[in-house]
Amino acid sequence: MAAFPLILLSTVNARYMHTAFGLRYLYANMGSLQSDTEIIEFTIQQLAINIAEKLLAKQPKIIGLSVYIWNIEEISKTVAMLKQIAPDVLIVLGGPEVSHHPDVPAVTDLADYVISGAGEVSFPHLCEQLLTDARPDNKFIEGKVQPLDEIALPYQYYNDEDIRTRLIYVEASRGCPFKCEFCLSALDKTVTAFPLESFFDAMEKLLQRGVRNFKFIDRTFNLKISTSVAILEFFLERMTDDLYLHFEVVPDNLPDKLKVILQRFPNNSLQFEIGVQTFDAEIQKLISRKQNNEKTKENIVWLRENTGAHLHTDLIFGLPSDTLENFGHSFDQLIALNPHEIQLGILKRLRGAPLNRHNELYQLRYNPEAPYNILTTRDITFNEMQRVNRFARYWDMIGNSGRFSHTLPLILTDDAFERFMQLSDQLHLRAGSSWKIALKRLFELIYEILTEHFALSAETVKHALALDYKRIKLKGIPAYEQQGMVEKQKRQGVANKRQLSHQ
Repeated sequence: MAAFPLILLSTVNARYMHTAFGLRYLYANMGSLQSDTEIIEFTIQQLAINIAEKLLAKQPKIIGLSVYIWNIEEISKTVAMLKQIAPDVLIVLGGPEVSHHPDVPAVTDLADYVISGAGEVSFPHLCEQLLTDARPDNKFIEGKVQPLDEIALPYQYYNDEDIRTRLIYVEASRGCPFKCEFCLSALDKTVTAFPLESFFDAMEKLLQRGVRNFKFIDRTFNLKISTSVAILEFFLERMTDDLYLHFEVVPDNLPDKLKVILQRFPNNSLQFEIGVQTFDAEIQKLISRKQNNEKTKENIVWLRENTGAHLHTDLIFGLPSDTLENFGHSFDQLIALNPHEIQLGILKRLRGAPLNRHNELYQLRYNPEAPYNILTTRDITFNEMQRVNRFARYWDMIGNSGRFSHTLPLILTDDAFERFMQLSDQLHLRAGSSWKIALKRLFELIYEILTEHFALSAETVKHALALDYKRIKLKGIPAYEQQGMVEKQKRQGVANKRQLSHQ
């Protein structure tokens, strides 16, 4: 690697634990320019001025930046600084946030070039042109899609620190056959798979280097069952106590052949991300989502009862024609299936997504700032949207965290969504925030709400909370237990006085 590389590949990750998979693909396919190329990654916690300083310290001629919905703000600030400090350094942008011209963010005005879509072929070619002063006339370049068997795989470019401390992303296929309009995968024309032989060879090498946590980014892992089974067989033959596989699965496609092999995996070695999004048939039709709801429910129940897989399910609030009532109905149906987690997502505007065709008819109004979350619709008020935002955060703290397994059943009796919404409203009223609530304080607030607002027996609530408190090994004594101790001490004090009077 050159001391001062000609080309920098960079991005701003949401957290340090995330690795920039796309940058490693670009690096793997740089060809003769690879020795003059370096990857440098940052996180959104870092200041743009410090990012700019570190990039310019490398004295590059070209900086390629991957732009996503979560880093557009930091990338925009960084590019603005780079162009003020070193205007001769060529800035090339890529990634989903800049791939749908003319619907692109303002940062593209400052960039020298923008590549939309796949970059494995187009970025190295552009760099060759720029380094020989053969600059393209067109600022916006359509990325050339290369057959997957002609793309160099990136896995050897995970370094030892990545393997020790970060998520390792892998993919066996690209694309999605479905056309759900809220998702950019709706733009995919087909699904293509990497050759299994070379994929397995790369996975074997990662295993030998110590990788034990594999996060598959395939949009439809269980689409082609023969391939899914082959991949699962590969890892099952190499199973260790600490091997963990994460897949995104189609919820209504779980044939017997797949069920048989899933039952062979030990507990806590699999995680399935299951995008339910909504059970409302009218909304599904409106957004071109094909989902067999009954089969989806049947499969989630089967996975929960017959495998040790961790089930992470998703719902989206704010879709066209969605209401608080029908979102609550989807939540109630999903929670009855008993998944380990329900991620409650708020609809976000993705540049280029087909869903944008509904913006005017359904009055979809989005935050103009990233992450472009929906603020209000024809059928959902801003106040309702805020209530669900808080509901989602409190649900993460209480429902998804696993900390309140004994207490949650006291909350989620009949009409679970309505009950938890009441809890959420009360938590916001009493805490004044849905962020950074100390865990002991959260226990105390839940006790107050269950005994005062829901009028549950203090002893019943204390018993459930005590079991949860002990299970997570939380230190300190919550206020509701201290009050009981004071009252007990007072009673003991009266008894002691009586005893003394008889001595």
